[in-house]
Amino acid sequence: MSIERVGIIGGGLMGSGIAEVSAKAGAKVVVHEINPEAAEAALGRIQRSLARAVERGKMEENERDQVLGRISVSTDIGEQSDRQIVIEAATENEDLKREIFAELDRLVSDPGAILASNTSSIPITRLAAATQRPESVIGMHFFNPVPVMALVELVTTVKTSPQVVGQAEAFAEMVGKTVVRAKDRAGFVVNMLLIPYMLGAIRMFEAGHATKEDIDSGMRLGANHPMGPLELTDFVGLDTTKYVADVLFEEYKEPMYASPPLLTRMVEAGLHGRKTGQGFYDYR
Repeated sequence: MSIERVGIIGGGLMGSGIAEVSAKAGAKVVVHEINPEAAEAALGRIQRSLARAVERGKMEENERDQVLGRISVSTDIGEQSDRQIVIEAATENEDLKREIFAELDRLVSDPGAILASNTSSIPITRLAAATQRPESVIGMHFFNPVPVMALVELVTTVKTSPQVVGQAEAFAEMVGKTVVRAKDRAGFVVNMLLIPYMLGAIRMFEAGHATKEDIDSGMRLGANHPMGPLELTDFVGLDTTKYVADVLFEEYKEPMYASPPLLTRMVEAGLHGRKTGQGFYDYR
């Protein structure tokens, strides 16, 4: 099945990025947002991203206009009913995601349509259980920024049908991504490895072993990472990092996944990183 009609639930950084790469690949995309203000913001993100691509010489203006012409943003979730694949990219909250999947199950008319989640940590089986079609539910975890990052984690449950797996993988490749497959365990591949690394850096800084600048410089220059672990935590969001860590700790009960007290206090204080202007570093 060639996927030509794509639905996205949530037009934040991840959802708008997924919409952009889908439209670049030729699909017609409908992005759902909860209110007109959020819908306008989602479209603005996509427009700015495409404008940067034109400025950098990666896209011609007429190509940008064609891509934008394939994207619409709506507050009516009923417009998802005819989609061949719907990718949920809402806030990383299990209850909210389950509500969305239950609604999509009622709305999406094609019984063969793929219902995918961009969750970075929540087991897909829990989301599939909110539907009457668990065989059609799969995890498709894109990485931020979606137009740049080449990876998609494809997460299958014990009920995901082989046909859906094949179609989802083909779609990911269609939008220019490399696929790695993961079993349905919290954190999948990347976050199972990445979160302990980030938490370890926070514990090192909290204990006074090294300054934040030296921790980050050490990993940038000593391990050839593009950014250090504390910079990365600010980029991901301290609140998101803590949420994922909590999900992993609940799943595995291993100390390396436990949120350090410093991370917990910073999240409680509203210091969430780049998106709030302050985290381990000041972006104001």
